[in-house]
Amino acid sequence: MEGPTPVSALIHAATMVTAGVFLLIRCSPLLEYTPTALTVITIIGTLTAFFAASVGLVQNDIKKVIAYSTCSQLGYMVLACGLSNYAVSLFHLLNHGFFKALLFLSAGSVIHAMHDEQDMRKLGGLIHTTPFTYSMMLIGSLSLMGFPFLTGFYSKDAILE
Repeated sequence: MEGPTPVSALIHAATMVTAGVFLLIRCSPLLEYTPTALTVITIIGTLTAFFAASVGLVQNDIKKVIAYSTCSQLGYMVLACGLSNYAVSLFHLLNHGFFKALLFLSAGSVIHAMHDEQDMRKLGGLIHTTPFTYSMMLIGSLSLMGFPFLTGFYSKDAILE
């Protein structure tokens, strides 16, 4: 699985990845008449969140790590749809678009600064060479993991609640 190029991160985070979740949200009136489908959607969302996060843990390419974390977040959104909590799913969808675009653009800056190196095992000490990118990557990462008072905290907490 290849992550998008850093240049296409905004388009990728805003449209291609989130189209399926948005379709589930738009089809919510139909889904409410089929409890079996909601159960299947809940199971698929849960498995996707767990599997993608597990695979992302063992990746070395910076774009692949971010892409697998995107799949994990989509699992959370699908899980929320399966639990008939469409507003929370949309809230996380919008938040996800912003902090994931921030992470992909920051990854592009890191890749460019390191002369097209994407292997995270070879990256380090970038706080001294690219302090602004480091700050943006830190903010995006904290929001992704649901750090308190950042957007990811509120939307993920609502899903888990």
